[in-house]
Amino acid sequence: MPEKPDSRTKRPSRRRFLATSTGASALLGVALEAGPAAGSLSGQTPGAGVGGDTTLALVNGRIHTIDAKDTVVNTVTIRNGRFLAVGGRPPKASAGVRVIDLRGRTVVPGLVEPHIHIVSLANRPGYHTILENTASLRDVQEALAARRKNVPEGAWITSMGGWHPNQWAEHRHPTLAELDQAVPDRPVLLYERFTGPAATNSLGKKFFDAADAGPKVHPDIVPVKVAANGAIAAAGFAGGGPSASALYYLRRMQSFADKKRSTMDAMQYAASVGLTSHLDQVLFPTPGPLHPSQILSNLDQYRMYDAWLELHREGKTIVRLQMNFLQNQADPQLPELKERLRNQFPFFGDDMMRTGAIGEWAAPLASGAVWREAQRLVAQAGWRNENAVQNLAGLRQVVEEYETVNRDNDITKLRWVVHHVPEVNADLLNRLKALGCGVEMGAFRWVTSSDPKVVAGPPFRTIVDHGIQVGMHGDGVHIAPLNPWLHIYYATTGINSFGDQVNPGQHLTRAEALRLFTHSNSWFLRMEDTIGTIEPGKLADLAVLDRDYFTVPDADLKKIRSVLTIVNGNVVHDAG
Repeated sequence: MPEKPDSRTKRPSRRRFLATSTGASALLGVALEAGPAAGSLSGQTPGAGVGGDTTLALVNGRIHTIDAKDTVVNTVTIRNGRFLAVGGRPPKASAGVRVIDLRGRTVVPGLVEPHIHIVSLANRPGYHTILENTASLRDVQEALAARRKNVPEGAWITSMGGWHPNQWAEHRHPTLAELDQAVPDRPVLLYERFTGPAATNSLGKKFFDAADAGPKVHPDIVPVKVAANGAIAAAGFAGGGPSASALYYLRRMQSFADKKRSTMDAMQYAASVGLTSHLDQVLFPTPGPLHPSQILSNLDQYRMYDAWLELHREGKTIVRLQMNFLQNQADPQLPELKERLRNQFPFFGDDMMRTGAIGEWAAPLASGAVWREAQRLVAQAGWRNENAVQNLAGLRQVVEEYETVNRDNDITKLRWVVHHVPEVNADLLNRLKALGCGVEMGAFRWVTSSDPKVVAGPPFRTIVDHGIQVGMHGDGVHIAPLNPWLHIYYATTGINSFGDQVNPGQHLTRAEALRLFTHSNSWFLRMEDTIGTIEPGKLADLAVLDRDYFTVPDADLKKIRSVLTIVNGNVVHDAG
């Protein structure tokens, strides 16, 4: 994410820090009761466990283990949430053994995302509609109409972030008339990336027009001013605007139950694309009450995980989440960072939900001396540290400072990270490798550039061939999709959302891209010994795909979905 200027003045109390920390103390998941699912491949209700006394055997598949030898087997056996046997003769079905015939389908380890903002998707107001997989405005209309079937009367249908007009053949937002054609009887709001612009239908326009004409609900709110075609102008990073006001109205109506529903929706969507583990990079922190200046990427960092935590206490989390702590203060005293390092525990929780470390950054990169002091404090505390860079100059700044802090505080075992890396050179990669650091390549640029001919980067081939610890991420769900198969498509073809080749000579093979999104990415969560491959003793996370990843035409890579996703040995998604 690009950096946002710090605009906060309130310092959170230690009580709030401690309350947030202890709120994670109940991080123990429990399996849901199993039950039949009519027409499902597994015969299980998604979310159901196989039970401590039940063995689950998957047979007759092409199971890519992604182990050191890239072994492919046709059976795998799971017990007590872990892989018991990989390959060999499976047990026969019995009272204590459930057997699923995969019918020749391709199986891969559960995919791992080391740089995501899924907590934002979990806090979307209204009934969020996934549009990141649509390719035309007709597709958008069909997705909204399908969502309408499950939305109560009077409730908003929304889609906020994850998509971009570049991905649609028309390269524009839908109009009010087109949204009305899809959903005439529910208000609709589509909101692009961090700040908008946005679009609404007739019922949405009627709501916002009435709000503009009525008494102010907040002294700082600005009029939404919906245009005749349903367009709502963008907000700004520094403070409110029409799109931010529209978002504020919807967030005011959101209940905690709504947030729990949105969180479940986010988890279920992740499971449907085979994404089973996430390192969440949080959002721009804005502690305190909801305010009309806040854009889509603003949430209270002390409360944004409340719904996810509550679902975890209830045993209902179905994908793994690790939470970093983004510190956005440019205050030279760095009060929030100091309190965070003093009062929070890194890597605290269980295998389904735990804290992470400092990231996406410890202070804004542009804050100079303040940012450098933040790096020193994180090193002194012995925490993992992460920084996103937007160009070669930013990467050089990060590398030089990592070397500086390493002279007084050894960071070589702490797994410090650099994200995005649209540009690199051999010297900087060598220096990072010497520090034990890893590089996460941001694959999201295929959809974010307004110039169809721009070189999007990053230089995948150069970085992978270098030999440094490397992973790949999509940076969803504001500026880019959460769906990892879209990013894998770009990494293996170099083709952007306009259909242009923009990354020549830097493509990866499909095997390399899959390894990056599984085994390699698990290193960035410090979980390479427990997830990322299908091997005996590891946590049983896998995805059964609806088509063969290794043989389908390039265009079909974007269409890949999971028909059966298993996490901790539990069926969490079953397409039937």
